[in-house]
Amino acid sequence: MNTRRRSTRIAIVAAALAILLPLSGCVSSFLPKAPSTTSTPTNEKVAADLKPFYSQVLTWKSCESGNFQCATATAPMDWKNPATKSIKLALIRKTASGTRLGSLLVNPGGPGGSGYDFIRDSLSYAVDATLQKNYDIVGFDPRGVNKSSAVKCYSDPASMDAYLFDISPNPFGSDAWIADQEAANQKFGQDCLRYTGDLLGFVDTVSAARDLDLLRAVLGDKKLNYLGYSYGTLLGATYADLYPKKTGRLVLDGAIDPATTSFDVSATQAKGFESALRAYLADCKSGKKCPFTGTVDAAMNTIRSLLDSLNASPIRATDGRELGSSTMTNAIILPLYNKTNWPYLSDLFTSVMQGKADYAFQLADSYYERNANGTYNDNSTEAFIAINCLDYKVTATTDASLQADAAKLKQLAPVLGPQLSYDTSCIKWPFPSTRDRVAITAKGSGPIIVVGTTNDPATPYVWAQSLSKELQNGHLVTYHGEGHTAYNKSNSCVNTAVDSYFVDGTVPSKDPSC
Repeated sequence: MNTRRRSTRIAIVAAALAILLPLSGCVSSFLPKAPSTTSTPTNEKVAADLKPFYSQVLTWKSCESGNFQCATATAPMDWKNPATKSIKLALIRKTASGTRLGSLLVNPGGPGGSGYDFIRDSLSYAVDATLQKNYDIVGFDPRGVNKSSAVKCYSDPASMDAYLFDISPNPFGSDAWIADQEAANQKFGQDCLRYTGDLLGFVDTVSAARDLDLLRAVLGDKKLNYLGYSYGTLLGATYADLYPKKTGRLVLDGAIDPATTSFDVSATQAKGFESALRAYLADCKSGKKCPFTGTVDAAMNTIRSLLDSLNASPIRATDGRELGSSTMTNAIILPLYNKTNWPYLSDLFTSVMQGKADYAFQLADSYYERNANGTYNDNSTEAFIAINCLDYKVTATTDASLQADAAKLKQLAPVLGPQLSYDTSCIKWPFPSTRDRVAITAKGSGPIIVVGTTNDPATPYVWAQSLSKELQNGHLVTYHGEGHTAYNKSNSCVNTAVDSYFVDGTVPSKDPSC
């Protein structure tokens, strides 16, 4: 069994929603094919060794059945040594249907989420009609992700299955169990280095933020207009810190606090998902098909007992995989991202309590972008780990420290805390972390809107509060509700605040408290 830090994966959640619930799709799919065109770079002054990159001309070609335009940009692999090697960045856009204000780059989260797929598959989930009218909506795959120069960690998907789903025979949390996790993660890291090469050491968020500035320039925009969801808020804040004078209109929805440590992330998310689970149970008990009886507290205890039983006696699915507590936790977490998906939790718990594992694996496979035939749609899981290992310094490296952290998480979140513990992914990663986790102020930037949802399980509201205060020019927009991220997914109050800023430059005079 493999346990990893569960971070923000809105791209994967959005993909799962596309499977579980119908999305509105592309509203302009009926338009004729747009002609091939080029983007004129800004021709701004940059260092001589960066000039070839900043002066490149993007050639856009009709793609994806003619509904979009696609292009490929070239960036330095190592921004400190631009002349050594270069990488490719994949771009997709939907041109503005009305009067164009510029390009709006969108990042769906992750890390490891594909902006290309997000815009191609879920344009109207990513942005509303107002922004589609006023901006060229640009999706991009960050370095290491999907269609860009990508992290790769296996040649046979069966080895990815083994890494994600194999279960240690040793007792959960024991020294022997931790040793098994460390060995699996070390092998995985070495496989990533083997198949990825030098790029594996350059997929950090700071490098991706420098790519973002390059994309801004070659798209022809003097300032960056950007919508970042979830992990995309860290990427956007990092950009603002590096290039404050080049910030145009930035909206960060489902914020990550850049100052959080690896343990802080696990602790805050454990509490967040536990709160969302309790909210689901309270809602479930008011319906007719709830698999739980008694109080919410009693139901939480039942779920914890269920996870413990899966540690002791995994359930075998029809495809031969065994359902342990780690995979079950992913199956639980996925529907918690959005209240609309809560009914799937009832089906999940009902089936597993009946001794059936297939439905749990369907949800877990959606989380990991795994197909029924055992192949994977993209490299989001590989990129997720590789980027996080460069972005977060390892704080717990011994069995004793891992077990001490696990005890703390169990106190904070008795049901899910133990499952989000024992993160050994990066202890023996081929490259050390390159980033200090400190507050980002982005001194001198333009206004930056930070959107936070009060019961967001993946990026808890406290992070949005913190980031909006840390940013010198941050402005908080609060959505009082459930779910992960709020823009275009909650109410007109949030949408109006975001759209008014992007279109008219109107900054809320105070938190509208939507």
